[in-house]
Amino acid sequence: MWVRRVSDYLVKKLGRDSQFARVPHRAQANGWSWSCSGAGTNIFAAQSTSHYHESGSKTLLSMLLQAQAALFIGGTCSFVFSEQVSTPLASQNNDQGSSDVGFRLVEDTSVISNEHTSKWRIFTDNAREFFMQGKLNEAEKLFSSALEEAKKGFGERDPHVASACNNLAELYRVRKSYDKAEPLYLDAIRILEEAFGSEDVRVGAACHNLGQFYIVQRKLQEARSCYERALKIKGRVLGHGHSDYAETMFHLGTVLYLQGNESDSEVLIKDSIRILEEGGQGESYSCIRKLRYLAKIYMNSKNRLEEAENVQRKILHIMELTKGWKSLDTVIAAETLTVTLQSKGQLKDAQELLERCLDVRRELLPEDHLQIGANMLSLANVALLNSEKLRKIATSESLMELDRAKKLIEDSMRIAQKVLDASRHKRKIQNLEQRTRNDQHIALVIFLRSLKALAHLEKTKDEIQETEKALPVPEAEKALRQCMRAFKEYGAISTLVEPKVEYISCMKNLLNMIGDTSKNTTKSRLGEMEELKDEIRRAEAEISSPRTPSF
Repeated sequence: MWVRRVSDYLVKKLGRDSQFARVPHRAQANGWSWSCSGAGTNIFAAQSTSHYHESGSKTLLSMLLQAQAALFIGGTCSFVFSEQVSTPLASQNNDQGSSDVGFRLVEDTSVISNEHTSKWRIFTDNAREFFMQGKLNEAEKLFSSALEEAKKGFGERDPHVASACNNLAELYRVRKSYDKAEPLYLDAIRILEEAFGSEDVRVGAACHNLGQFYIVQRKLQEARSCYERALKIKGRVLGHGHSDYAETMFHLGTVLYLQGNESDSEVLIKDSIRILEEGGQGESYSCIRKLRYLAKIYMNSKNRLEEAENVQRKILHIMELTKGWKSLDTVIAAETLTVTLQSKGQLKDAQELLERCLDVRRELLPEDHLQIGANMLSLANVALLNSEKLRKIATSESLMELDRAKKLIEDSMRIAQKVLDASRHKRKIQNLEQRTRNDQHIALVIFLRSLKALAHLEKTKDEIQETEKALPVPEAEKALRQCMRAFKEYGAISTLVEPKVEYISCMKNLLNMIGDTSKNTTKSRLGEMEELKDEIRRAEAEISSPRTPSF
């Protein structure tokens, strides 16, 4: 099943998106906040409300690829805001179920204020704003200045300095300046150990942050050690039923899974879900994120599609109860389920669910929204699978499915090309909004995949109509060549790998097509085949060069 193979390959590439596109949803502006990405674990917090959310581009792209909603083991950077040291009290969980460890302010700490502490706060707040705008150079300068001011105002080994170290380390992590980031993370941990002791919950949170730093680099054993230490500390201080303990448990489970220890990973992830459910957070975003990862494990395992479907139906049920069907979050949960249904051969159920998703999107979104185009492409893929299923038993019905798929593909291409054409002008403008860049990237992936699906459709139609002899398939070849031209024309708008994956796939399909349909190949065709092989090797070398995995 070519659709599934392509989707699986891209899911591996896209399952963990780059860090720079994700920023904190919001953060308390009047208290210290040092949050573990994704976990929401604060070293210094005053009833913090910092959240972790998937970016719109990731959500749409994962939907486009018919894959599990993206799960981020790493996450966003959260930064400090004020000059008040705090002491741990009870957890203050917000309505979205984040597992923030709450800290209340120590009385009269605000008297620790001087010119340097004031500058430290201003530098930190401004740096955070620059970071959220994607202006990393400006943010780096200010975070560096904030660190220096913290040292001058509070002393070299003060916990405020630890927070300043963490902020700068997080920025270096995003910039992939790992050699600069690691010493800062380690120094932050040492300062906190000196200030509060090695078993303090703030040290546990700092270890969690360091674990995320290591996992981004695929230093799995180092990440595992950090999470195991953080889990031990949080279990002792917060208790084994605390949501923050569950968060670190989940992260440790993901590391074990990446190390190939699937059984222990599953146990930890299930326990983290159980803790949240028993604590009344079974409908929280945090719990849903863990359920999605569990479903991913089942999807990637042999003979566990039934379990994957059960978990995905549970997620969909939660979304229906909490948000209703007039919600894009519910639609995305439904589309994730359709992937499993297709894998199980339940094409009718998948089609009905995708059609419902399309109806909701048309009601909630503009007519030519990219999500609608992606939804159409998903429906087209199901129609292609239906056609393949009917091919040997009902030829006329098989052709009808192909016609239906072609209409959906053409509509999907039209929507994507509209965005791409608009990008011709916008790409010349510097400092484009990240959202615009994401839209361009997604549109290119949709357009290339649509052309590739169209080529498959035309080849299948020709095979059905001419079963006795092999004929050239000019329409299919035309679509593949258009796919290659589109990449060369629009590929400059994206620095990410997914469009190039599609480009390589188109070239390979064209190479196979030329070889299959040209038995008496001319010298020119032989020359073209060699050129394609060379270009495929070059493009594959580019995407297989060492790249730091992102989560």
